[in-house]
Amino acid sequence: MKIALDPHMHRHLNLRDLCRKAAELGYEHIELSPRDDFLPWWVRPRAHKERIAEFKAALKDHGVQLASILPMYRWASPHEDERQAAVRYWKEAITIAAEMGCDTMNSEFGRGPSPDRSHRASCCGGMHTHEHSEAAWWRSIEELVPVFEREGVTLNMEPHPEDWCETLHPAIDMLKTIGSKNVKFLYCAPHTFYFGDDMARMIRDAGPLIAHVHVADTYNHKASSGLRYIINPPGAKVTIHQHMDMYQGEINWDVFFSSLAAVGFDGIITACVFGWEERADDSGRFMRSEIQKYVDKYWPGKLG
Repeated sequence: MKIALDPHMHRHLNLRDLCRKAAELGYEHIELSPRDDFLPWWVRPRAHKERIAEFKAALKDHGVQLASILPMYRWASPHEDERQAAVRYWKEAITIAAEMGCDTMNSEFGRGPSPDRSHRASCCGGMHTHEHSEAAWWRSIEELVPVFEREGVTLNMEPHPEDWCETLHPAIDMLKTIGSKNVKFLYCAPHTFYFGDDMARMIRDAGPLIAHVHVADTYNHKASSGLRYIINPPGAKVTIHQHMDMYQGEINWDVFFSSLAAVGFDGIITACVFGWEERADDSGRFMRSEIQKYVDKYWPGKLG
């Protein structure tokens, strides 16, 4: 069991100070989300040899390890030039993970093409359908899975609101279809209400495929007759969720953690809060403490 910090709210820190900050907040592991000086959003990695060496030294100096690295590339773009670029970036990112001694990466199914290639009439961009993006993703994953397997790196995938795949059961089916021990599922708690309403059943359905979870709270956007949020104009196509501290939303944390324990989960738990950068330190400490309480309750003897 690893309890990791997603340090997105601390991304203004350089990598050395980021390692120091994670240790100060009580974490021994980091899930490195996209940042401009290492793996930026959508473009080629910036993690050159010197930076990799500096980051490895900082992790060692502060007693912190990389639990996972999170890249985001347009591997589901129906535009073949974008998709091929994304696959090249993925291959480089996998090599970087291996050089960092990190055996886990995680990502999302993708939002299709870049927004400037077509208007946003649908989640996958203008004339492009979900089917176009799924077909593009399959082409990418078929090329990349052998690379993950060769490098000994596991990929944990999460469906995300606004992705071409944003719900749980299609994601599980596709990951099982890949049939690789190096491809697993990431259950992101803030996305629960897009997945469905019975969280315990959904975790049972994913079962041992779950290797990674993101912990943050959210409101149920479907509650109160769909009026939890009031959108103007009515009927506008939007996707809303939060990444808040635990207990600020509507996730039942006893159900969440007990269900994970029941399916034998023993992977990465990432504190994944984005909502209040002005209190990032307090949030990080709070999340570390609260997650540990549930680990102690449902996995006695696991240190986290």
